[in-house]
Amino acid sequence: MAVTETGAGERGGDAEMRARLADFLARETGSAVSITRFERLGGGAIQDNRRLDVEIAEGPFAGAHAFVLRASRPAQIAFSHSRAHEFALLRAAWAAGVMVPEPLWLCEDTGIIGTPFFIMRFVNGTALGHKIVRDSKFYKLREKLAERLGEELARIHSITPANLPEGIAAEALDFLVPPSPAPAPAAITAYRRFLDEHPLPHPVIEWGLSWAEAHCPEGEEIVLCHHDFRTGNYLVDPARAESGGLAAILDWEFAGWGAPMSDIGWFCAKCWRFRAHDREAGGLAPRAPFYDGYARVSGRPIDDAAVRFWEVMAHARWAVIAIAQCERHLSGEESSVELAAIGRRLPEMELEILRLTDMA
Repeated sequence: MAVTETGAGERGGDAEMRARLADFLARETGSAVSITRFERLGGGAIQDNRRLDVEIAEGPFAGAHAFVLRASRPAQIAFSHSRAHEFALLRAAWAAGVMVPEPLWLCEDTGIIGTPFFIMRFVNGTALGHKIVRDSKFYKLREKLAERLGEELARIHSITPANLPEGIAAEALDFLVPPSPAPAPAAITAYRRFLDEHPLPHPVIEWGLSWAEAHCPEGEEIVLCHHDFRTGNYLVDPARAESGGLAAILDWEFAGWGAPMSDIGWFCAKCWRFRAHDREAGGLAPRAPFYDGYARVSGRPIDDAAVRFWEVMAHARWAVIAIAQCERHLSGEESSVELAAIGRRLPEMELEILRLTDMA
């Protein structure tokens, strides 16, 4: 039923994989399928993303389509969702009206490409953070983009354990860790446990956590948090001027229940401004447009004290990640210049923790 087109120089293994993919798509669409392009996309240090162009002969999907196949790489980060779980999160976000690539098909049969994967629509744009915050062609879009990102984050936060989007089954997100009634103390406990188990002392991070214990926000709502909502994890296309260039929100592998201000603190954290430090909303603009878009759609006021708390925690989180990633290199587990370079960023996080807690 499926037909593949293979270039003259294509390796046999690649040709066989394309044939299996074409068969999978044929079963899903009920039509003959021809794959005309199958190539790895840039980025994706944790996941493997590939452009997949196909021709579908008939039925509701008849015509030419550009898709993305998203699969796992061999090395994974703890707490990263499986592809099946990320697919479920994308479906929930899509149903809630969040601007994400449309999730289409999930495949958990490892016999197709050797690992589970899902297929979503290809969306054109760039996710390169340094380019988005520095390239002049994005200059006029940035404030509108920050506002639109606030609106999209509000739509994500409209999803709660008791209020899933229409069409999403009550058990669809049951794989998520049950929400903590006190997400702030839970985060402090997790980072402190990591530091307690690490052989080297990190007094600045310890200080930041002590400050955080004394400034914990109380009574926070529990919503679906992206947990990595930042510049670098969304696509921008200047042709979409009406949305400030926003094309899609990406990378849902860390999403889970949490406090809404935690996503805002992470987005505004200095470590995600790509050296555009004066533009505190993701390196794009002042905070006001981002805050305004969020408050207008969510109906939830911004709690400045809670955002500051979560910014301190954002840098503590990044510091813990830097220590862990560098340790993978130093221990010999995985020799990597990239992992070593991440470890070199630790002093940046420590300086910002001191600044935010008025100790710099």
